[in-house]
Amino acid sequence: MKIYKSNNGNIDLTNLTRLYPASVVDLDGDVSEMSLEWTELNGDKVNILRYILVFDFTPHGEDDKVKTIVNFDTKDELIIELQKVALLFQ
Repeated sequence: MKIYKSNNGNIDLTNLTRLYPASVVDLDGDVSEMSLEWTELNGDKVNILRYILVFDFTPHGEDDKVKTIVNFDTKDELIIELQKVALLFQ
C-alpha cells in the first residue's frame, strides 16, 4: 500500500488512476482549473489563485469524478510535493 502524507492528511494511492499538477486561475471572475503548461503561456493574462496537485481515483469509463486535491501557494511547493509522490512509485 502506498500512502502519501499530505497537509490534508494521508492519501491512499492504491486506486489512483491519474495524478496531475494544475493551477486555479481567475479570468474576469471565472475561476477554473488549468494545466501548468497553459498557465505558463497565459499567466500574464490571469490571476493565479493557487497551485494544486490532483489525485484522481475515478475508475476508467466512469462519469462521476472521484478526486482529492491538495493546495499549494507556490509552483515550487507543488513541484516538490509532486516529486515526493513520484518517489512512492519507484
